[in-house]
Amino acid sequence: MRILLVEDDAPLALGLQTSLRSDSYSVDWVNTGRAAVEMVRTQTSELVILDLGLPDMDGLEVLQQIKQIDKSLPVLVLTARDGLEHRVEGLDLGADDYLGKPFAMAELLARLRVMERRLGTSVSAFLTVGDVAIDTRAHVIRVAGQPLNFSRREYMIIKALMENTGRIQSKPQLENTLYEWGEEVASNTIEVHVHHLRKKLPPDFIKTVRGVGYIVNP
Repeated sequence: MRILLVEDDAPLALGLQTSLRSDSYSVDWVNTGRAAVEMVRTQTSELVILDLGLPDMDGLEVLQQIKQIDKSLPVLVLTARDGLEHRVEGLDLGADDYLGKPFAMAELLARLRVMERRLGTSVSAFLTVGDVAIDTRAHVIRVAGQPLNFSRREYMIIKALMENTGRIQSKPQLENTLYEWGEEVASNTIEVHVHHLRKKLPPDFIKTVRGVGYIVNP
C-alpha cells in the first residue's frame, strides 16, 4: 500500500517513514497542506495520514480539499487537538479514523491494518491461495507450511497479487505499490522481482497475462 504522509514535524515524519517502510508500506512525505493537496491531485496514493497542525493551512481545510478531489481516498488524522468538537468536525468532513498525539506506533499500524481490511485491500490478516499463505502481521510467507525468505519488495508483490486473487494486476499498479514518488524505477524491475518469486513459489502460481500484467488465480 502506498501512503501519503502529511506531517511538518521532520523527526516524527522520518520516524514514521522508517516504521511504515519496515512494515512494507511505501511512503511519500510532504510537510505542508498545499503540497498534500497537490500530491492528491497529481499522484496516486491509497491512504493519507494527515497531521492537522500544518504551517500553511489548517489540517481540516486540507482534509476537506482532499475529499473534494477524491471522496473515496481514506484519511487517518493525527492530531494533538484532543477536543471532542475537533474530532466530530474531522469525522464530519470525511476522516476515516482519528489518532491523538502522542501515540504508539503499534496502535497506528493496527489502525492501518483495520483500514485496509475495511477498504477491502486486505480482507484478512491471513491470506491463503493454494499452498501459499501470508501472515500480514508477522510478514511471514509459507509455502506448504514452510516459511521462506523473501525480500521486502518480493513480499509486497506477492501480497498485492494475493489480495487481488483472480484480478489482473498491471505493471504500473505493482510499481505504484512498491515505489514512492520520485523514486527511479527500471523498466524491467517488476519482471525481475517476479522472476525471483517464481523460483520460490509453486509452479505457475503467478501467471503472466501477456501485455497486461500478472495474476494469481484462486
